[in-house]
Amino acid sequence: MNLHEYQARDLFRARGLPVPEHTVAATAEEARRAAERFGGRVVVKAQVHAGGRGKAGGVKLASSPAEAGEVAARILGLTIKGLPVRQLLVAPAVDIAREFYVGITLDRDAARPILIVSAAGGMDIEEVARVSPEKILRLPLDPVRGLEPFAARRAGFALWPEAGAKVAAVCQRLAAAYLEFDASLAEINPLVVTPDGRLIAVDAKIVLDDNALDRHPDLAALRDLDAEDPRERAARERGLSYIQLDGDVACVVNGAGLAMATMDLIQHYGGRPANFLDIGGSSNPEKVTVALDIIQADPNVRAILFNIFGGITRCDDVARGILMATEKSPPRLPIVVRLIGTNDTEARRLLADTPLGTAVSMDEVVQKAIALARGTAVA
Repeated sequence: MNLHEYQARDLFRARGLPVPEHTVAATAEEARRAAERFGGRVVVKAQVHAGGRGKAGGVKLASSPAEAGEVAARILGLTIKGLPVRQLLVAPAVDIAREFYVGITLDRDAARPILIVSAAGGMDIEEVARVSPEKILRLPLDPVRGLEPFAARRAGFALWPEAGAKVAAVCQRLAAAYLEFDASLAEINPLVVTPDGRLIAVDAKIVLDDNALDRHPDLAALRDLDAEDPRERAARERGLSYIQLDGDVACVVNGAGLAMATMDLIQHYGGRPANFLDIGGSSNPEKVTVALDIIQADPNVRAILFNIFGGITRCDDVARGILMATEKSPPRLPIVVRLIGTNDTEARRLLADTPLGTAVSMDEVVQKAIALARGTAVA
């Protein structure tokens, strides 16, 4: 679950991190009045759950209240990565002498959180890692004690030898917040040094682990439904795991591992997956209907691939669920189905006299789906 920057800033500030004052505006007039209150020179930022706001024109400096109102009006007219801008963060502009990156995320290879710091603050950290990996320092957090003081000091003095203790304190507070929130990411980019030597966190980002939200009802209440992709929201409400991608072959799969393998195979054969969609072990026709509705709302999708492994779930039950779902909501796109496992012969018999294509192997179902998406074959 993503938080808006203003929400992350509020949480960081309450935990002692050096976050400057800010306000949220929904209109150009509110932004103008906020700039007056902050002395005129401000930064105006779009509040959307999307990266690359600056490149899309969603982050602008304004040198006066009037300019802040003009800038706000322009940003509020933007749509960034498909998300309309409805709110703005307005904060005093900060003079910058140096910039750092400080973030904590989960290192799955190490099976523990890891502190990442870099003197190349303000830049895309993935790009820094690719181009200048020597500029990045990675320090693991202890599973029990969190960020050890010696590790925080090492990070602090690596970034700012003249005042490393200041940076170390920020790293420790950020680590404490990360663990408290059950976050998957807590990031300050950039953490800046002002000309008079102050440390200020001029940006804040928090991504929460959805699986831990039941322990944090106060954080779960911060979810902004209007800022989420409506398809992902509908899937979550119906118990489906769905992530929108940019391909044209839609996937409906049971099990996250099988879903990942299916997407990998689509890529292997030259296709592009349109989504990750895990319907779980259920053969419930309603889930299949919802899955089809979500998928067909994506204008990029050209074909739909079902890849179901029947272990405890019976394939014939799944086949009946697919038939009931397609009768209730007739598909507008070609579908190819692979059902393998318990009662798969009966499942294929049920689908034999339908317009739905079938396949036995993963290679076959993927190749058929890609051909359907390209319009070069029929399933």
